[in-house]
Amino acid sequence: MQITETVSEGLRREYKIVIGAKDLDERLTGKLAEIQPRMHLKGFRPGKAPVSFLKKSFGKSMMGEIVEQAVSESSQKAVTDNSLKPAFPPRVELASELENVVNGNSDLEFTVKVDLMPDFDLIDPATLKVEKLVADVTDEEVNDALNRLAEGARTYSPREEGAAAEKGDAVLIDFVGKVDGVEFAGGKAEGFNLTLGSGQLIPGFEDQLIGSKVGETRDVNVTFPDDYPEASLAGKPAVFAVTVKEVKSPDTLAIDDELAKRLGLDGLATLKDRIRDQIKGDFARASRMHLKRRILDALDEKHNFPLPPTMVEGEFDSIWKAVEAELQQEGKKAEDEGKTEDELKKEYHDIAERRVRLGLVLARLGEQNGITVAPDEINRAISMRARQFPGQEQQVFQFYANNPQAQAEIRAPIFEEKVVDFIAELADVTEKTVDRETLFMDPDEAAEKLKA
Repeated sequence: MQITETVSEGLRREYKIVIGAKDLDERLTGKLAEIQPRMHLKGFRPGKAPVSFLKKSFGKSMMGEIVEQAVSESSQKAVTDNSLKPAFPPRVELASELENVVNGNSDLEFTVKVDLMPDFDLIDPATLKVEKLVADVTDEEVNDALNRLAEGARTYSPREEGAAAEKGDAVLIDFVGKVDGVEFAGGKAEGFNLTLGSGQLIPGFEDQLIGSKVGETRDVNVTFPDDYPEASLAGKPAVFAVTVKEVKSPDTLAIDDELAKRLGLDGLATLKDRIRDQIKGDFARASRMHLKRRILDALDEKHNFPLPPTMVEGEFDSIWKAVEAELQQEGKKAEDEGKTEDELKKEYHDIAERRVRLGLVLARLGEQNGITVAPDEINRAISMRARQFPGQEQQVFQFYANNPQAQAEIRAPIFEEKVVDFIAELADVTEKTVDRETLFMDPDEAAEKLKA
């Protein structure tokens, strides 16, 4: 066996490996000698068939396994002898014709490519200074949420006979929609409840039912919006034949203990406390989102080291496929984003590099500080995923049980969150109070607003 280093650039190493045909033949002979005593062949006493005969009968089929084993062993030897720390399993490219090798007519020659894990120094999390956006829950926000809740629980009573529907009334309708005189899928319904002015249906639909009465049939003329999800209807005029079956007016909106009891609580004070706690929870999640982004930004800024090329390209390919699918779905091209395709690729390649760099930093931080993900944490996450597929829970559990890669995809975000929490406990975190609007902004938008 000959192992020769041919490439040593940055984090990439390549080795040319040659295993002679004689070496492979000796491996084959040894393998056949091992199984000879167990062979029972016609014309020979048990275990007495000559190795030469076995080689002629079974050598070609067994050589494939021997070649595979030789490639694996020699690749691992190249890694071990050179004290390499691969970022990925070594990649093998055959240089010789496999059929000639299996037939014993040529040496086995191939290239082993290895991407190395980078060696870098970690920043001490305690030296990081990050900002955490927070917001106070005001009585006004609690009252607004209470009003929305009460509005959603509002009851309606039938209007007097012959009364016309007003904005804010609830009507029970049947309708049939047509485009160019032809009914279209999804354009028909019976017993449909609609609150006039809610904006639930196409713009202009509800306004044309104001003044209608029970038993009345009206033609409602509308035009589908240009961005309507169903492309075959987007921008087209339609006529809906609408029959009004009931007209109900909203009852007085009462925010009191009775409302709370209808919602299963003992009184209005308890309801307000529940609403406040829910808003606090929403604020806390938004606040943590901003804190996590600030931590990741700080880690990215403090670490600069070479990245495994294959790892970066794999991440970029994944991102770019998603971008292409989104552009195709929206009927757009890269130029529609105000950039050339090369500029857009450069932008997403930078994102891929950031993701890989942060992934390596977080992994190293977690490893050095003994952060792990317990099996029960993974099981809880799988259970949450299974609940998203009612009636198929067992299949979901089975899928993850039989798919280590899928389990790894479940584990990764859990591990990341635990490492971020660990960093947040050590870092110098300064709270900055902002309004609700800023708190729920995208982190980039919030940062730009706060700079202004």
